[in-house]
Amino acid sequence: QVQLVESGGGLVQPGGSLRLSCVASGSIFNLYTMGWYRQAPGKQRELVATITSGGGTNYADSVKGRFTISRDNAKNTVYLQMNSLTPEDTAVYYCKKGPPRPYYWGQGTQVTVSS
Repeated sequence: QVQLVESGGGLVQPGGSLRLSCVASGSIFNLYTMGWYRQAPGKQRELVATITSGGGTNYADSVKGRFTISRDNAKNTVYLQMNSLTPEDTAVYYCKKGPPRPYYWGQGTQVTVSS
């Protein structure tokens, strides 16, 4: 069984930064691809970034160059550093385990970018 707990969200002004954390259970955490997704009000959940077990990363075009995903396998934790935030980044951000299946999702953490 895998459990994911996100933290680090909050209110920030445009141009500001936040770092999200996701702590995962599971003895084979180091073998999983991990990802961050987000869902804005009235919108579908969308991919933000992924990181493979080998450290390879992938980003949505909208966040490339501003966000950085990383992982610390010893701490069973994946991070999302978010810089140069804009109001369009406002959403609930979710941590996801997988591939491989089965997939697991965290409960989400709210990020609000507003002046």
